[in-house]
Amino acid sequence: MINKVVGNAAEAVADIPDGASIAVGGFGLCGIPEVLIEALHEQGTTDLETISNNCGVDGWGLGRLLADHRIRRTVSSYVGENKEFARQYLSGELEVELTPQGTLAEKLRAGGAGIPAFFTPAGVGTQVSEGGLPQRYHPDGTVAKASEPKEVRTFDGADYVMERSVTPDFAFVHALKGDRYGNLVFHAAAANFNPLAAMAGKITIAQVEQLVEPGELDPASIHTPGIFVQRVVVVGEVEKRIERRTVSAAPATEEGTQ
Repeated sequence: MINKVVGNAAEAVADIPDGASIAVGGFGLCGIPEVLIEALHEQGTTDLETISNNCGVDGWGLGRLLADHRIRRTVSSYVGENKEFARQYLSGELEVELTPQGTLAEKLRAGGAGIPAFFTPAGVGTQVSEGGLPQRYHPDGTVAKASEPKEVRTFDGADYVMERSVTPDFAFVHALKGDRYGNLVFHAAAANFNPLAAMAGKITIAQVEQLVEPGELDPASIHTPGIFVQRVVVVGEVEKRIERRTVSAAPATEEGTQ
């Protein structure tokens, strides 16, 4: 077995070249590999293609790379709370392949499983399957590049569109626990996209809050086995943000009661 722990995040991302494609785990801001993203930002790597549920928010997560025009193209399911994402997309500075969320998840999972393509009902009868979905705009607002039509087949009387899987050069994921062999455990909603990104990357780098010794993790509790992970970085407890904080008002009380 190989000890996959590296000294720090800068060392873990040092060989990522300009133009690389990177799958990035996390769901919104939950469970994003912020330390690895920041290390890549400090390194100055540019011309990137990212594959992620979204691009973070302004100034946080992938939003850091986006703000400095380090991302050339992104495959995402939505824009989210990121004004700079919307501005770059609409002004023609960023190429965007908007993908249904479940389809994006399956693109990653299938890629990691060695399945080159699959059929799904999501997007049938829309621009997702028929083509014409804007991917890049000219500065004047006209469409510079649109999606191509995709193959549609009928199975048992229903139509399905063929989607290609993805196997990016690298993957960044955040896990609550990991061991030296790369076995990972994710916490709560962070398990939505991190395990899938970990499967898809040709080289997967995991930042973990807690490092445990091999054998300490219950095999039945491991979400991603170490075979999918090449590097582990211990980051300790990290700052966790949410896109929009919502709180409930205190319930009204009857007069004279507490």
